[in-house]
Amino acid sequence: MGYDKTTLKNGVRVITNSMPHTQSVSTILYYGVGSRYEEDRIAGISHFIEHMVFKGTSKRPTAKDISEAIEGVGGILNASTGRETTNYWAKVARNHFPLAFDVLSDMLLHANFDPNEIEKERKVIIEELHATLDSPPDLVNEIISEVIWGQQPVGRDIGGSDATVGQISREDLLTYMKKFYLPSDMVVSVAGNISHEDVLKRVEETLGQLPSGERPKASPAQHLNGDDPRLKIHFKETEQTNLCLAVPALHYSDPRRYILSMLDTIMGSGMSSRLFQQIREEHGLAYTVESYSSQLSDTGAWIVYSAVDPERIDDTITAIIRELNELRQERVPETELTKAKEYNKGRMLLSLENTQAVASWGGGQELLLDRILTVEEVVEQIEAVTTEQIQDMAQELFRPEKMRLAVVGPYQNQDERFRDLLKF
Repeated sequence: MGYDKTTLKNGVRVITNSMPHTQSVSTILYYGVGSRYEEDRIAGISHFIEHMVFKGTSKRPTAKDISEAIEGVGGILNASTGRETTNYWAKVARNHFPLAFDVLSDMLLHANFDPNEIEKERKVIIEELHATLDSPPDLVNEIISEVIWGQQPVGRDIGGSDATVGQISREDLLTYMKKFYLPSDMVVSVAGNISHEDVLKRVEETLGQLPSGERPKASPAQHLNGDDPRLKIHFKETEQTNLCLAVPALHYSDPRRYILSMLDTIMGSGMSSRLFQQIREEHGLAYTVESYSSQLSDTGAWIVYSAVDPERIDDTITAIIRELNELRQERVPETELTKAKEYNKGRMLLSLENTQAVASWGGGQELLLDRILTVEEVVEQIEAVTTEQIQDMAQELFRPEKMRLAVVGPYQNQDERFRDLLKF
């Protein structure tokens, strides 16, 4: 898997990966901006802009015109907003790449931001925020960010709140976009049956004509450290309790991130992981239990999520912590580490048969790391992980004072009960 890269005069980076055997082309426009760059007053504006560029341009006046352009040829068009990045993407049959790129560039260059559409979309976004409140799994995964990072921008809901979304103006949207959607912090990544020269020509004629600029940097994020575990219990009458148990962890450019990745796989990835085997198979405590890493440029967290019967949450938290402590106390058997390595390599290689995953691999790394690791480099890093390194990382991360807990369920005034569980 080899990438071609060209940086245009205004700073736009163009990344392509030619995959002649495929029938599709995936195009992703990456911008290095997300919710952590927002002032408190306009929290959620990055996500608001993402919605608005789909609502019409001078060339395609309505949202239907935009969606029909891609769906009319059987393609897929979507976008997502994160804490540090926003991306817009389209996947189409290879002969429709010119159309897909035209639609995407048109949206980002010529969005109308019609006042009437802004008011309609404001209501839609608020309903989206309310949907999270009605979904305990989504809600608890939002709350754990607040528990880890507090009122810092990285600890807020990416979508903002009813109050902030309710007061964002058209001028706010346009000013923010002008300030942060800059060529110097943009990557165009294309993968599929396409040539670098074709992509480059189209980008130069459109996005390459934008004036360059340098956007402000985000303020550094800090973990909320202390001598005690932190928690937040959100009362909600539910049939299941949803919980996230987390510890502050590594940022995405930390060279030890592959050690954490192997630790994560061993603990909570797949049905053969330790947490799944113990929590579900051995003790029958939960249907769902899994772990994942949340990594940003200067901070990160490792998180366990589970949904359990409200009467069995104490047993579940205790069982999770018991597994964390075991990883601290005893080295992982070599056979288990080998399985984790093969799992990661296999999942990575399988995903890279998809043009969208290949475009994401190249574009995401270029934007965040300023370089693109080859598959061979990643495999080498995975293979280098040792059982001793995993134990060392477990001892560094899994400490009672570092534990963070978020719970959504039928509990009131029971903080001390849950705090007492967060110990070995």
